[in-house]
Amino acid sequence: MIHETAIVASSATIGKNVSIGPWTIIGEHVEIGDDCDIASHVVIKGPTVLGASNKIYQFSTVGDDTPDLKYKGERTRLVIGNNNTIREGVTIHRGTVQDEGLTSIGSDNLFMAYAHIGHDCVVGDHIVMTNNAAISGHVHVGDWAILSGFAAVHQYVHLGAHCFVGPAAFIYHDVPAYVTVAGNPAEPRTINREGLKRRGFSTDQISLANKAFKILYRRGLQLSEALNLISDLGDDPIITMFIDSLNSSTRGVIR
Repeated sequence: MIHETAIVASSATIGKNVSIGPWTIIGEHVEIGDDCDIASHVVIKGPTVLGASNKIYQFSTVGDDTPDLKYKGERTRLVIGNNNTIREGVTIHRGTVQDEGLTSIGSDNLFMAYAHIGHDCVVGDHIVMTNNAAISGHVHVGDWAILSGFAAVHQYVHLGAHCFVGPAAFIYHDVPAYVTVAGNPAEPRTINREGLKRRGFSTDQISLANKAFKILYRRGLQLSEALNLISDLGDDPIITMFIDSLNSSTRGVIR
């Protein structure tokens, strides 16, 4: 159902069983998948592709131009997967041609009130961004990461899968997989043990993760030395995930 006061551009494509609330604006070149529920006073601008079964709450702005001063009106995109919940006042910007021209968001994510996702971000699946958490441009967020309220992430930072960012933390450097960071500036504290447990990792795997963390953060080693010792822990997927997140770091690993 599309409310009579909603404004839907002629070039927009609306899927089946979509609800669009009063005073909502759906702009040019927006594609909305089946079973989406879009509340009142939402603005969606394009080019934006929204998958199926997404729920967007009032006063969110999705797919607008980036305020990046390098942006000069080029045609860029936002692509969002399925089953995401975008709460009140969330802002999500499209990409820039200085990167891939694309902001990409996966599926099954929860973006709570007033969270912000900047231009050219790559956001995975099953991520929680709590109220007022914000990621700057070009940030990559791995699956199952959690950002607590008022956490702020510097541009180009990579957050590894299953990591946990504490409240009001400021992140300058890359966070490895399943590491918990907190403080301002943020520092590594421990592994996200509870998160790993909830997601089905075994006791042995969590023990391996803890050993890898201690090698990296408790022995005073250079990163290359730590990587060699972590590799000796074996090829369990939890070790591989940790090593991959270290090797893919572009801004330097948080230490």
